[in-house]
Amino acid sequence: MDRVTAAAVFNRICELGSLSAASRSLGISRPMVSRYLEEMEKWAGTRLLHRSSRQLTLTPAGEAILQKTRQLALLSEAIQQETTQGVPAGTLRIACAHFTALHLVGPVIPDFLARYPALRIELEINNQPVSLIGERIDLAIRITDSPEPGAIARRLGECHSVLCASSEYLKARGNPETPDDLAQHNCLYYSRFAGQSWHFTASGGEKIAVAVRGNFSAGISSLLCDAAIAHCGIAMVPEQEARHALETGKLVKLLPDYEPQRIGIWGLYLSREHQSAALRLMLDELQSRIQSR
Repeated sequence: MDRVTAAAVFNRICELGSLSAASRSLGISRPMVSRYLEEMEKWAGTRLLHRSSRQLTLTPAGEAILQKTRQLALLSEAIQQETTQGVPAGTLRIACAHFTALHLVGPVIPDFLARYPALRIELEINNQPVSLIGERIDLAIRITDSPEPGAIARRLGECHSVLCASSEYLKARGNPETPDDLAQHNCLYYSRFAGQSWHFTASGGEKIAVAVRGNFSAGISSLLCDAAIAHCGIAMVPEQEARHALETGKLVKLLPDYEPQRIGIWGLYLSREHQSAALRLMLDELQSRIQSR
């Protein structure tokens, strides 16, 4: 039995969580999926999955083998692409947050798939960091100043933020003149950051950090923007998120002499040596789009 195919079937079982789902996805019979799994366990010399009536879970050995079979799949794809002039094929799994999906990754996908019709993209939207190995992610896009260790990080660009509020809120509470004035305002902040501080660079280059507080936080920037439009307080959100509201007058930009800290946009992946053509091209495309905005 073809061990490369057995490894691919094992990857699909782990990705979908059941033998039946892998059977439907791969277009092969359920007994054949079982035979491929048995071949993988025979090859590994140990049990790879705990089976129950409700779910499949990886054994510790299965976790280690999954890393190897995913590398084998990438290597197999890379060899195939050498014979097809580097045309990407297969499945590319991308994970990112809600804002990133809507404004950075989503707009790239239609043209990308039109150029590479043999490719399939699965986009996982999660506002929490993901495990590239545990969740079988090929590429995670993160907006952060400190990419998590254990992955290779490629800087794709910068996220520019804007400080804004509605005219109605400012009429009621006053317009802040300096970052220190924000301590007197209801600030709407991103909930993943504990010990809230907003960081600015003054026009003269001085770095300023201000502790802020407020009665609403959220893990999705669009909700913070909506709350600011509804006169709840002052928000710091990505400029792209607030652009329409600023252009239509629903929000007003604040503190023009103080630039909010720019945050890096990173692409995280597992291997430089076994990088698929699809991953490489997607990284290049995202970097080009982000930096040309």
